[in-house]
Amino acid sequence: MRQLFGTDGIREVAGTAPLDSTTVYAVGLALAHQLRPGAMASGTLTPRVIIGRDTRESSPWISNMLAAGLIAGGAEVESAGIVPTPAIAHLAHTHGFHAGVVISASHNPWQDNGIKLFGPDGKKLPDHVELAIEEVIFKHALSTTAPESVLALGDQEHYAEEYIDFLLRAVPGINLDGHKIVVDCANGAAAAIAPKLFAKLGGDVVLLNVTPDGRNINDHCGALHPKTVAAQVVAHHAELGITLDGDADRCMLAGARDNVINGDAILLIAARDLASRGLLTGQVVVATTMSNMGLEAALKRSGIRMMRAAVGDRYVLEMMQKEHAALGGEQSGHILFPHLATTGDGLLTSLVVLDLIARTRKTIEELTADLKVFPQVIVNVKVREKKPLEEFPSVAERIREAEKALADSGRVVIRYSGTEALARVMIEAESEELMRTHADAIADAIRTELGV
Repeated sequence: MRQLFGTDGIREVAGTAPLDSTTVYAVGLALAHQLRPGAMASGTLTPRVIIGRDTRESSPWISNMLAAGLIAGGAEVESAGIVPTPAIAHLAHTHGFHAGVVISASHNPWQDNGIKLFGPDGKKLPDHVELAIEEVIFKHALSTTAPESVLALGDQEHYAEEYIDFLLRAVPGINLDGHKIVVDCANGAAAAIAPKLFAKLGGDVVLLNVTPDGRNINDHCGALHPKTVAAQVVAHHAELGITLDGDADRCMLAGARDNVINGDAILLIAARDLASRGLLTGQVVVATTMSNMGLEAALKRSGIRMMRAAVGDRYVLEMMQKEHAALGGEQSGHILFPHLATTGDGLLTSLVVLDLIARTRKTIEELTADLKVFPQVIVNVKVREKKPLEEFPSVAERIREAEKALADSGRVVIRYSGTEALARVMIEAESEELMRTHADAIADAIRTELGV
């Protein structure tokens, strides 16, 4: 069982284990050790690694300490500076790096940070590889002391420009002249890319939250707070809002009516567009257990089958590969277009949507008009540990009661967050009263047994 890596890498409060200096240094040593066989197989004795980071005040020291461990382990390291997570996935794949590393805690508050790893194929490392790295990390952490000071890596700015060029090539021909949109960069990694990207597309683009100070990332802005961009779309009389999370690997949208449009709606319009062009292989879309029943119904009306994977874009991708699916994603805005990129990319998704709107000459409201969303509530409960919930009779009983009451008219999904100390209680039902009653009952039971 993995102890360090969650569904999206290592994540914790910066400066505390496992994001203390010694463990971060050990991660670098362990990764270099893990990469050596692959480097030798490719004809070189030296693994090559590219690192990127977001705008948190802890990101530079974590990046430099990790690089020091990698170098001590015999690897060569380059820094792309502040770039979105998908930029590192793209650069690792296209430049022949043996691995890519991102220092980011995505949508988490500024105090947190994280380490995400990508393989030479530009995809997140499989669980068994992360487990093998964990074992080496623990060995090094027990026997190694991190250096008191390390050299700062110099950022190679040309990599950011390469990533922008890739986005423009992936979705060519977009021209926003005559259009007005709002883009919220969450004071995160997108703040270093989006202004340059959208300057090349014309139109009237209002940029929000592009002045990171190390502590304002995701602070009442970005994909975690989509109402922020929705209000600004109305205030600026714009057509569309785009809002990204801290590392810009996912996006949410907003229409002209102060309406938030999540990943489910993006999956719907993208699926229909791909199907109309004969590009939706198998007429299947992979979503997750959190995706709304309304999405499943809307796709079915279009002759498209929806499959559900576990939450986490790595698990969505695994099912997509198994089913040879051309589209998958999460309600949270991670959308996967494997014919365009190796991982979820918020900026790429926004360009796909803008291109779709331009080709169809329809508004986002028109494109999503028939998506009837079932009432859904998600209650997050802070927990002190993540024990199996079936071990607690009171919790198991509340879950059984909810499942029996909702039967075929709703869904009950209870899971632990893969990146935070949270239990997520999601209930979806035709009856909003039943939905809230059972969600509160289950959440209260979890608080009593496991609450902080």
